[in-house]
Amino acid sequence: MVLEKVRTILGDQFDVEKDTITADTNISSDLGADSLDVADLVMSIEDEFEIEVPDAEVENVKTVGDLVKFIESIL
Repeated sequence: MVLEKVRTILGDQFDVEKDTITADTNISSDLGADSLDVADLVMSIEDEFEIEVPDAEVENVKTVGDLVKFIESIL
């Protein structure tokens, strides 16, 4: 469920088919996210899952799988 929601958010934000996004997708290199894109993504994730994402954690998230694991650890 978390992966599906994250894939939908990423697909919308980066204008890619969500079916092409996997847990191994690198947010920076595969999706072309820069620091501003990542900030927007964090805000979207916080709104969708009603969580707070500390700045220190953002640096540790490289792939979609990393992001999903982080979200699941909070929920």
